[in-house]
Amino acid sequence: MTIGAGAVPLILAVAPNGARKTKADHPALPMQADEIGLAAAACREAGAVMIHLHVRTSQGTHTLDADLYRAAIAAVRREVGPDFIVQVTSEAVGLYTPDQQRAMVQSVRPEAVSLAIRELCATAEDETDFAAFTAWMARESVHPQYILYDADDVARFADLQRRGILSTQGSFILYVLGRYSKTLTSDPTDLLPFLTMAQTQALTNPWAICAFGPKEAACGLTAAGLGGHCRLGFENNLRLANGEIAPDNAHLIAQIADNAVLAGRVLATENSARLALGMK
Repeated sequence: MTIGAGAVPLILAVAPNGARKTKADHPALPMQADEIGLAAAACREAGAVMIHLHVRTSQGTHTLDADLYRAAIAAVRREVGPDFIVQVTSEAVGLYTPDQQRAMVQSVRPEAVSLAIRELCATAEDETDFAAFTAWMARESVHPQYILYDADDVARFADLQRRGILSTQGSFILYVLGRYSKTLTSDPTDLLPFLTMAQTQALTNPWAICAFGPKEAACGLTAAGLGGHCRLGFENNLRLANGEIAPDNAHLIAQIADNAVLAGRVLATENSARLALGMK
C-alpha cells in the first residue's frame, strides 16, 4: 500500500450503469451497447481511461450474457479506439453461480474483469477452482480487479495472495466504501479501515475506491491524495458534490479530473494506466 500520492498517475474509471438502476433513475443512464459506447467516449473526453462494464437484457435486467458483452465491448471500441481499458463485471447479483461467472469470463476473454472474492472464493472449499481460474486469467492476460467490501475481505485477499491462490502479478484492488451502511452512502473516513488492514498485511497492490452518494467526489479525492485510484459513475451515485443531479456520467468524472491537482496527482493516460496496472 502506498500512502501519499507519489508519482503514479491517477487512474479514473467510469461505472456508467451498474446492475440495478434504469432510465427511471436517470434518463442518461446507458443501458444498450450504443449508449454505453457514447458514454465511454464522453467520459474519456472528461478524463477517464477505463470503463467498468455491465450489460443488460432487452428488458433492462442484469445479465452475464457473453454475446451482449461482446457487442458492448465492440461499441466502446468503435467510439474510443483500442487503448481505452474495458473491464467487464462478473457480478452475480444473486442470479449467477461461480461456475457461470467463470464461464462468462472464459467465453468473452476480456482484457480486464472485476471479481468479488465473496462470490467466487467464499470458503476454503472454493479455493481449488478459484486458483485454477486465476491461473487461467494470468495465462490469457485477463487483468483482474478484486472487489473487497471491508477490512476482513482485505485480510482474506492478502492470505489468498500469499498462498498463491491468486496471482500477485497485476492484481488490482477495489475498496467499496459504505456498501453496507443503512443509507447506502459513503464518507471518506470509510477508507481508513481498508488502508489500515492493507498496511498490516503489507499489501503493495494498486488500489481504487468506489463510493455511494454525493460524497463520491470527496471519497475519490481522498483516495487520490493517499495514492489510490477512482471508479466513479451512475452505478453508485447520481449526484454532483453540490447535491445536484449530474447531467451525465462525464460530469462525475470531470469533478475529479478537474481537481486532481489538489490531491497532488496528474491524470493517467491510457498507456500510463496500463503500465501502472501491469497490463500487457
